[in-house]
Amino acid sequence: MAPRRGPAPGPPPGRRAGWQRAAAGMAAARGRVLCLFDVDGTLTPARQVRGSRREEGDGGVGAARPPFRPRGLSPGILLPQKIEPEVDRFLQELRGRVQIGVVGGSDYSKIAEQLGEGDEVISKFDYVFAENGTVQYKNGQLVSKQAIQDHLGEELLQDLINFCLNYMALLKLPKKRGTFIEFRNGMLNISPIGRSCTPEERIEFSELDKKERIREKFVAALQREFAGKGLRFSRGGMISFDVFPEGWDKRYCLNVLDDERFDTIHFFGNETTPGGNDYEIYDDPRTVGHSVQSPQDTVQRCREIFFPERANEY
Repeated sequence: MAPRRGPAPGPPPGRRAGWQRAAAGMAAARGRVLCLFDVDGTLTPARQVRGSRREEGDGGVGAARPPFRPRGLSPGILLPQKIEPEVDRFLQELRGRVQIGVVGGSDYSKIAEQLGEGDEVISKFDYVFAENGTVQYKNGQLVSKQAIQDHLGEELLQDLINFCLNYMALLKLPKKRGTFIEFRNGMLNISPIGRSCTPEERIEFSELDKKERIREKFVAALQREFAGKGLRFSRGGMISFDVFPEGWDKRYCLNVLDDERFDTIHFFGNETTPGGNDYEIYDDPRTVGHSVQSPQDTVQRCREIFFPERANEY
């Protein structure tokens, strides 16, 4: 579902009362509708590389807001971006009409940093699903936490790690750095160049990858080696890809939400094409998928859907 362009049309004068009744009914039905949002590129600006010109900001027209800067990060780290105040305010207004939640691939601490201060995120959202939903919060409380090692077992996990290390050891690249495998709660993130590369090295690898299909060939080798083992793979930005158990993509959170018996679950994400980490949940029949291009696009789409009586104001 592609994002709409331009301002939404306002209701004809004779139908304003109808829009008002619909809005009142929508407010009454808050408990039966959930809006579920991706984080990066959907509620917050896309991540910036520390040390890049856009990260520092050039002061020009449309310059990006400086990103959140965690202490202790070396150059080359992809920094999370903080939510813009106007987007944050709109979400709380939206929460008056529907329940809201977030689902991201990052761990809880990164999502919390992006969407608030401290642990504000679990009070701002009815549901918080970190690491594709393998870490679950509801109404401010931790509900459950899964671990990939418990699901796969140590033998398969070590076979996977060893295969990746052996494969990367044989790769000849212009540059190799460090952190080739990042072990997360619900997935492994694999980077042939290493996640500690500089911004320039990141770009150099990305351009080479477009020509040589380094990650695509790596994934194909993993699919052959681990066929029938219940593993899935998805894009992980410019230099990496993710490996996780079958069903542990963002659809994992839907298994929890099935018990909540919502009438409708709207999902908003920006990586909704095949291979993107929003694709599976966007395409799932349990959700109404909305493909967006920025936080501002997300806000506009929500205004059109959930505030129809005020659509002509924007």
